[in-house]
Amino acid sequence: MGTSVTKHATCMLCEAMCGLAVTVEDGRATRVEGDRDDPLSRGHVCPKALALEDIRLDPDRVREPAVRETREPRPAGDAGHAGETRDGSGWRAVSWDRAIGEAADRLAGVVKAHGRDAVAVYLGNPMAHNGHALVGAGMLLGVLRTKSRFSATSADQLPHMLASLEMFGHQALLPVPDVDRARFFLCIGANPVVSNGSLMTAPGIERRLKDLRARGGRLVVVDPRRTETARIADEHHFVRPGTDALLLMGMVRTLFEEGLVRPGRLAPLLGGREALARASEGFTPERVAPHTGVAAEVTRRLARELAATEGVVYGRIGVCQQEFGAVCAWLVVALNALTGNLDRPGGAMFTTPAIDLVRLGTLLGQRGSFDTYRSKVRGLPEFGGELPVACLAEEIEAGNIRGLVTLAGNPVASTPNGARLARALGSLDAMVSLDIYRNETTRHAHVLLPTTFGLEREHFDLLLQAVAVRNVTRWCAPVFEPPPGVRDDWAISADLASAVATRLSDRVASAAVRAARALGPRRIFDLGMRASKRHLSVAAVAKHPHGLDLGPLEPRLPAALHTPDGNVNLAPARFVADVARLRRLLDVTRVEGELLLVGRRHLRSNNSWMHNSRRLVKGREACTLLMHPQDAEARGLTGGARVRLRSRVGEVVVPLEVSDEIAPGVVSLPHGWGHGLDGVELRVARERAGASINDVTDDARVDALSGNAAFSGTPVWVERDRDAAE
Repeated sequence: MGTSVTKHATCMLCEAMCGLAVTVEDGRATRVEGDRDDPLSRGHVCPKALALEDIRLDPDRVREPAVRETREPRPAGDAGHAGETRDGSGWRAVSWDRAIGEAADRLAGVVKAHGRDAVAVYLGNPMAHNGHALVGAGMLLGVLRTKSRFSATSADQLPHMLASLEMFGHQALLPVPDVDRARFFLCIGANPVVSNGSLMTAPGIERRLKDLRARGGRLVVVDPRRTETARIADEHHFVRPGTDALLLMGMVRTLFEEGLVRPGRLAPLLGGREALARASEGFTPERVAPHTGVAAEVTRRLARELAATEGVVYGRIGVCQQEFGAVCAWLVVALNALTGNLDRPGGAMFTTPAIDLVRLGTLLGQRGSFDTYRSKVRGLPEFGGELPVACLAEEIEAGNIRGLVTLAGNPVASTPNGARLARALGSLDAMVSLDIYRNETTRHAHVLLPTTFGLEREHFDLLLQAVAVRNVTRWCAPVFEPPPGVRDDWAISADLASAVATRLSDRVASAAVRAARALGPRRIFDLGMRASKRHLSVAAVAKHPHGLDLGPLEPRLPAALHTPDGNVNLAPARFVADVARLRRLLDVTRVEGELLLVGRRHLRSNNSWMHNSRRLVKGREACTLLMHPQDAEARGLTGGARVRLRSRVGEVVVPLEVSDEIAPGVVSLPHGWGHGLDGVELRVARERAGASINDVTDDARVDALSGNAAFSGTPVWVERDRDAAE
């Protein structure tokens, strides 16, 4: 038995950034615990972190670059190129030089034949947890110079970033709930006890919320499901999916009607109060209640309570992924501002991280952009140089996109109408994927390039530190060496970028890649730290293996504002104009018996990533359709029955779970499942394949203002599966 050693690291499986203490013996992690000395997570860890070793050592993990056979099989006895092997699945393991060469040939060929915008790039959610990968992606995007850029942002958080751009003048200036000092926490469309925060990095959030209640504060949850967060709350109120903007506007109207607008020290900085007051006219709590399902007296009381204490409104996935996502994000900020809870302790505040993305973006002339160009088929607006992912499939079908690079992304499983996207991917002339698995998306790639995973690389949370509930930073050395044949995301992207630039005879791009290579991620991050307000360095941060505590969130306004007049814009013209669309919702009559679909997430699952770890998928079936007892009875359904869930775009068959934790008229299916497709090489996941919610979500449903996918509130029909065995 070898000597054991404890190394400190960061979990990168969700937004929590939990500090880890990893016991290593003979090259394996024999124990993974929460780091009690981590200033942010303070020893918290969830079941996902315990499965890091499952993924690292997973026999299904891709460990060699591979090319997918797209031509007729070679004759018997033809072994192909030296050093190449086949695994019986249509893939051929090749050398790195050959893989990069073929990938570059295909991508450059598309550019030469159809132009730069014919190659698309998709950045997946795990990119947010991998600073090296972000730097590498920047190099590749700099070479391709395509407008066909997509990411998980427009399936997730775009409305919040648009609100920040329009209200504060910078898309990265994102308010974070100061939960550790708040005395009132209104949680709308979010389940932080499971997510540990989203755009609110808050490991151990259950403990933080219980501490809030222990100091006399109150937690109120508004959600179509009685979530894990709702179970520890003082109050929970069901809301009809897609009507959160009406509820928020009803609260805004209450503040104006009852003279509760008390912005405090920010009063001189709040422009557009009168315009916001006019926009809220007619949205009284009594008028919106029949649509939201939240009683008028509850809406008024919540507004009064927010105005009377150090509190915060926090809205997340549920308010973003709907047809009024941008209006919701706007009104969340407006409510915090009108009640004096913006930029003050206990309210919604801004971080001052080691690398200040707001400051750095400003220095580089990148505060954000919106609607500078549009998609070709549907005319959806660009945001931050990216098009909405809901239009990716149609752009491929129309021939506008002929090549695609995916980086740590699985859009077939995570974007609306995934089945349509899967069909479209099969028609591409070039598809290159950087990933650790052959999943629902990467099975379509022509070239698959295996990357390091988690504890095999240096780690710095470039993005997540910018939305943490406390100012912290940490630089982690690798815990393990990567497997032979695997390369870091940054190095792969650099190699690919260089090869494409060479094939396009782009000497300027080639020089830029060489310069980035010469610096490397560590030096790039070091420069970012030195250029930020705190003037730290990688060397200084690395001396603190448990992480460096930079203190609680501090007021940053007005200095951090980047609006033309230096004020917070409470009534951006784009949002005010969209109120007319929201007003029409007041005239919509609810369809009797209609069912609306919402998603959900489990603590042991993070999108589609974790389902090949047996310890995380064992136990009772997780991929079930939740339905209220009265809806089940009306359809003659019982718990455990196999039911057919159908929408405009597709259908799936799933087991039914009857529960009063879901609101009447609403059904819920977890996201990230559906692993039974041909070509998916995930043996454990295939045993419990489940059904993909995105086979029934509708890519035609988007927020008309922002272009964000409107997953929540998809109209569906549910009936017993007649093909199921009786």
